Amino acid sequence: MYHKFSRRSFGRLLGVAAGAVSLPVATSALSSAEAPSGAGSAHKFPEGFLWGSATASYQVEGAVHADGRGVSIWDTFSHTPGKTFDGDTGDVADDDYRRYKEDVQLMKALGLHTCRFSIAWPRIFPEGTGAPNPKGLDHYNRVVDELLANGIQPYATLYHWDLPQALEDKGGWQSRATSEAFAHYAGYVTAHLSDRVRHFMTTNEISTFTELGYGTGTHAPGLKLSRAGLAQVCHNAVLGQGLAVQAIRASARPGTKVGLAENIIAVTPVVNTPEHIQAAAIAMREENAPYMNVVQTGEYTDAYLKRLGADAPKFTPEDLKTISSKLDFAGINIYQPTYVRASDSPEGYAIVPPPASYPHMYSPWITIGPEALYWAPKLATQIWNIPELYITENGASSADVMTPEGTVLDTDRVMYLRNYLTQLHRGVSEGVPVKGYFLWSLLDNYEWADGYEKRFGIHYVDFKTQKRTPKLSAAFYKEVIARNALG
Repeated sequence: MYHKFSRRSFGRLLGVAAGAVSLPVATSALSSAEAPSGAGSAHKFPEGFLWGSATASYQVEGAVHADGRGVSIWDTFSHTPGKTFDGDTGDVADDDYRRYKEDVQLMKALGLHTCRFSIAWPRIFPEGTGAPNPKGLDHYNRVVDELLANGIQPYATLYHWDLPQALEDKGGWQSRATSEAFAHYAGYVTAHLSDRVRHFMTTNEISTFTELGYGTGTHAPGLKLSRAGLAQVCHNAVLGQGLAVQAIRASARPGTKVGLAENIIAVTPVVNTPEHIQAAAIAMREENAPYMNVVQTGEYTDAYLKRLGADAPKFTPEDLKTISSKLDFAGINIYQPTYVRASDSPEGYAIVPPPASYPHMYSPWITIGPEALYWAPKLATQIWNIPELYITENGASSADVMTPEGTVLDTDRVMYLRNYLTQLHRGVSEGVPVKGYFLWSLLDNYEWADGYEKRFGIHYVDFKTQKRTPKLSAAFYKEVIARNALG
């Protein structure tokens, strides 16, 4: 039976949250959320707040053999028996490569201000390096033009996990050569698109593609490295992110903004008292030590290096300077909370594991904790002094069923979105500098190792006919955007 690891559990592979295991739940996390400011009145967002949706190339495009595209690690992995649910692959997915104009019209109908999409590295450089493929770049030129023609701002992610297989054959993220190749690719793309795309994200969820791809082996390329090997992969990935920032600065048009999208551990105090809030601040830094923290500070925390000991990554002071190349904004992907409480342990905090009875969405790893969308941005801004923040993913899977009338009544997703957005408004109203929100996702799509079994879209996709049908959640989101507020 296929089993999906919780996103929260990945960090334990590198010794994150040591000493935070098997601690009792002393207080109900669900009862700890404070009532949001402005309760009982319309929750109005600031003028100019951006509402968008997010997708990723391998999850929606299909057309894996079209126009000179090279093979990615996800092509190889998904075609390996036993690696994905029901043997599903992204060969067709949503056929967005051919239907992107139709999907842009869905965005326009919702009233979206912006769209976050990713560019497939194997379409631009089929072998990862060498001669670029002009047909690949031509496609994304057309996508960008179509978005702009419909009044939608493009936010482009340069790497959303579809590493060219040719680079993996040479070591993939185990090799610093991949970090350098990524920077070259990033510079090339931004040189050609930054006249119209003004916001680029280098990478999506470094912690996920490293730890699942090279640690648990549940994602492409499916490796299970030693702790030392995994730590070096993580270092090479954040190094690649920093090199890409430098390449973009050198290649893109002046004024181009650069950031990243990372699924930070969304640390949330289990009770909103000073000692637990302070513990959450410590945990935010330590739980994200090898990813967002080193990117923002240029340092691996002492506690992180001590936990790894001889397994710590090999790096130079110049590496750290590159990794922390200045970003213009940060994106954070938030689905579920990680509750912490104050502790007299050396770490100063303890993670509170959810009990078996804790509520979750259709994907069990999405435990429900709307206050994560308040505390994670708030703490991230305070700890790392981030001037401009975006929620680059938030959403939930649902057991969506088409009714005889041809609709999908995904009331659970509407509940999830309403409650999470209420907490986001709470933070924004207090001055947390969140400038926009990208809902995951516009469409049901290929959900990686879960295949097509888990649906995250606000549009139902019949994968046999490729027909798109708005769900109840699409009507909800459209109303939020139109009013720029929650009722």
